[in-house]
Amino acid sequence: MTDLAAPTALDHFLARARTRLRPAPPGPEDSTANPRGDHDLEPDVLEAALARPPRLAAVLVPVVPRDDGVSVLFTLRASHLRDHSGQIAFPGGKIDPADPSPLAAALREAQEEVGLNPAAVTPLGYLDPYLSGTGFLVTPVVGLVAPDARLTLNPHEVAEAFEVPLAFLMDVANHALHSREWRGRQRRYYAIPFGERYIWGVTAGIVRNLYDRLRDGNE
Repeated sequence: MTDLAAPTALDHFLARARTRLRPAPPGPEDSTANPRGDHDLEPDVLEAALARPPRLAAVLVPVVPRDDGVSVLFTLRASHLRDHSGQIAFPGGKIDPADPSPLAAALREAQEEVGLNPAAVTPLGYLDPYLSGTGFLVTPVVGLVAPDARLTLNPHEVAEAFEVPLAFLMDVANHALHSREWRGRQRRYYAIPFGERYIWGVTAGIVRNLYDRLRDGNE
């Protein structure tokens, strides 16, 4: 998708997003037996992940138009957090009972984590639900963020926020398969190194799903 680096990068992205993203999130009655997830690479993970009812979560995939193209906003989780400390993530978290929808949960979490005003986000659609090996069923919401939106990071949750060019993320040559030991065996996962940044695991899997959704058939 090298055309995303062209001056009309935003137009290209929006045209594809309109036709290729899911217009609505999965409903409560939808099957979770075959979502995207860690089991794409390690099929035996699925049985363990579905051994109990999945814990519902939502993340915002924030796409930001810039003068030199389009970028995606990521966060670096605070080092003192109990879960996934120091890892790169999208703003998001568990869907609370008071959240009326995955979109509402993603926007709430983004406001809590990085101070992103929900009014600065235009929802564009949804990626496929992502089931993690730890049993979280994550609904990714793709949203267009106003380029002048101001961020105020919550230091209790986020150490840093940064952007990566969408063209870089949509170049499959930058998608690597890495492995590490997890629960007594080697597990494969997607990784997208970007300079000193190391995007991997669920976050890289969601980026991969974004690539699969937006790419042309001959890419």
